[in-house]
Amino acid sequence: MAHKDLPKILQNKYIPTADFYSQIIDSLQDYSILTLDTEFKINSWSSGSTNIFGYETDEVIGQSFDIIFTDEDLKNGIPKKEIDTALKDGRSTDNRWHITKDKKRFYAYGLVFPLTGIDGEMLGYVKILRDLTEIKESEDAVKKYTKELEDLNTHKESVLAILSHDLRSPLAGIISTAKYLKTNFEDMKASSVKQMLELLYKASTDELEMLDYLLEWARIKYASDVFSPTKIELVEHVEKVFDTLKDTAAINTINLHHEIKEKVSVFADSKMVLSIIQNIVSNAIKHSHKGGKITISAKEKDDRLIIQVKDTGIGMSKEIQEKLFTPQLKTLSEARKENKGAGIGLLLVKGFLEKNEGEIWVESVEGEGSSFYFTLPITKSSTKIKESK
Repeated sequence: MAHKDLPKILQNKYIPTADFYSQIIDSLQDYSILTLDTEFKINSWSSGSTNIFGYETDEVIGQSFDIIFTDEDLKNGIPKKEIDTALKDGRSTDNRWHITKDKKRFYAYGLVFPLTGIDGEMLGYVKILRDLTEIKESEDAVKKYTKELEDLNTHKESVLAILSHDLRSPLAGIISTAKYLKTNFEDMKASSVKQMLELLYKASTDELEMLDYLLEWARIKYASDVFSPTKIELVEHVEKVFDTLKDTAAINTINLHHEIKEKVSVFADSKMVLSIIQNIVSNAIKHSHKGGKITISAKEKDDRLIIQVKDTGIGMSKEIQEKLFTPQLKTLSEARKENKGAGIGLLLVKGFLEKNEGEIWVESVEGEGSSFYFTLPITKSSTKIKESK
C-alpha cells in the first residue's frame, strides 16, 4: 500500500470523538473518574463517581478536592501529598479509605496524574478511584478467621496448662490436708483443726473461683450461640456492679464513683458488659490503697463509647502493662496467688470485648494509679470492615 493512499483510507474510517470517550468513561460504574483544575477544584465528574460517592455532578463541580477524603487524611494533608507525588513522579497511587456524601467510608485504590495540554501547559489533574470495599472485606475476613484460629489454639494451650498446673496443684494440696485431718483428727488440738479447716475453705473457694473464670472464658470462645447483643443503658450496669462490690470496697474504705449520664447506651451483650465492668472494678479494688477512689466515666468518639475506669492505687510498671492482656502460664499463676484470679479475669474481659467489637488498653504510673480504657459500639455495626490503625 502506497503511503500517499493512507489519508484517504483514514477518511473512510471512524475517528472516535470526545463524546465517544465520555460514554466509555461513564460506563465504568465501578470506577470514579474526576478531573481537577490547577487550584484542585473538581471540574468534571463521571457517573461512576456519582454511583460510588453519592454526589450528583452539579453538587461537586467547583468543590474542593478535599470533599472525598476522610477527616484523618485531611488532618494529615493527604490530598496535597497526592498532588505533590503526582507532580514529582508523574503519578501517585495509594489504597486508602474515602468518604461518601452520607459519611460512609469505603476502601479504594486511587491514581492521580497531571493533565497537560498539547504544548505541555498544566491543565489540572485526573483522579481515578476503584472501589475495593468487597475485596478489603474478604481480606479482612480471612485475616480475622486466621487470627481467631491462632487465638483458639493459644487459649486451648493456656486452658490445658492452667488445668494441669493452677487447678491440679492446689487440689492435690486440698486432698493432702483433708487426708491428714482424717488420719490425725482425734489426736489434734481444736485450734489446729480449726486452722487447717480455714486453709481448706480458702483453698477450695479460690479453686472454685478459678474454675468459674475458666468456664466463663470457655463460654465466650466456644459457645457463640449465647452471644446476644442489644441496646443497653450503661449507667444501669455500672450501678449494678457497684451494688455488688460495695461491701468489698467498704472493707478498705474505697469510694466507688461514676460520672455516667442517663440514657448513655451501647450495643453489646448485657451479661458480658456486666462481667467486663465487674472484673475491671474488682481488680481496681484489689490494687487500691485504703481510702482510695475508683471512678468510671465515658465519652463518645465517632461510633464508639470509650469507658474509663480510673483508680488511685499502686499502679504498674511498663513491663507489666505490655504483658497485661497476653499473660502466659507463669503470669496467670502469680496473679492467682496474689490477686485471686485477676490475670485470667483480664483475659476474660479482653475476650468479651473482642466479641462485642471493642478494645481495651491501660495507662498507669507506679505509685499513682491506673486507668483502664475500653470501647463498645454505640449502635449495631452496619459493616464488618474496620479501618486499620
